[in-house]
Amino acid sequence: MSFELFVALRYLSARRKQAFISVISLISCIGVAVGVMALLIVLALMTGLQSELRDRIIGSQAHAYVYKTGGFRDIPDEVKRLRSVPGVVGAAPIVLGPGLASGAGRGDFVMIKGIDPALEATVTNLPRAMQSGSLDALVPNGTAMAGIVLGKELAQKLTVSIGDSIQVMTPEGPLTPFGMQPARRDFKVVGIFSLGLYEYDSSFGFIHLSVAQQFLDRPWPDYFEVRVQDLFGAKVVAESVANVLGPEYQGHDWTEQNGALFRALWLEKMAMSITIGLIVMVAALNIVATMILLVMEKTRDIAILKTMGSSSRVIRRIFVLQGLVIGLIGTTVGAIGGAGLVYVLDHYQLIHIETEVYQISYVPFRLQPWDFTVVVLAAVIICFVATLYPSRQASKLDPAQALRYQ
Repeated sequence: MSFELFVALRYLSARRKQAFISVISLISCIGVAVGVMALLIVLALMTGLQSELRDRIIGSQAHAYVYKTGGFRDIPDEVKRLRSVPGVVGAAPIVLGPGLASGAGRGDFVMIKGIDPALEATVTNLPRAMQSGSLDALVPNGTAMAGIVLGKELAQKLTVSIGDSIQVMTPEGPLTPFGMQPARRDFKVVGIFSLGLYEYDSSFGFIHLSVAQQFLDRPWPDYFEVRVQDLFGAKVVAESVANVLGPEYQGHDWTEQNGALFRALWLEKMAMSITIGLIVMVAALNIVATMILLVMEKTRDIAILKTMGSSSRVIRRIFVLQGLVIGLIGTTVGAIGGAGLVYVLDHYQLIHIETEVYQISYVPFRLQPWDFTVVVLAAVIICFVATLYPSRQASKLDPAQALRYQ
């Protein structure tokens, strides 16, 4: 152990009349620990919420959407052309329209989405989200009643299950001389899904693409959903669609569809991080106060050390090391406690929230290695900076003046 560190540790330990300073040092250490722990928990909460929403949204939706002027007339050819775009791994046609579903005496809004079951598996997680039934049952079977797959929450609202029938009415019916007439059709519930996103589970119903085109009076699909190889490169792929396939094609990525949500989450994360980070600053001020009191208390000791040959650099290093010891202990305790609490909160799902508001049923916590590293390093640096002024004052102490009245 170096001489400076030995003296710094001796000054931190309680010595009868100096016990008060040791108590203040302990409080400063606790302040740093609480600040680091709180900051790690907040960052893990916001990162977890953002990641969970992103994963569920991307699992429910495609990475990009492609529209075409004049419509998609040849579906197999369009699928082949879209998959030829660099970065695209899947494409599926979609027909979308609003409706009103009624079953077992109850009615509710439903968003009708016409899909090709075989192609849908290449762009979304819908096949893996099926709780009962199968998407293959959507394929028309002669004169049999057309099938529909409902979200879990929507099925509960309508009080229906597999095998029950519902009636769906849509305002987008056939065009007549008297205007557009509402269309009604009976569907058989052939499946129930749960994508984990309340917006989808409570309002979406999937039917076969050909049935949706007939029911909603659409001669061809509204747009194509596209899945790309790199999620975060979806914007580049969407912008390249027009360059590769022609100006009649227009692409939009998932960040444009949900940009406002993720910008709000990022802003909230930054605001909370700055606010909680002030706790670490307060703890650093406690370290400054502790060091100043210690310098005042150890004036005679500093003078004696200087008369025995210790340089100003050695004195400065003693008090810098003392502050760093307080900061390192507090940071270590806070980091371990914060990481442990984040694991417990996430593993046991202890904090539950309203799905109607936040789309998910519990608060997820995700502590990223980068966030952990930044918080720990920032806390240590702040504690180091807090020691500079007191250590500088200690190193400038004049031994003659300090020992004059001793």
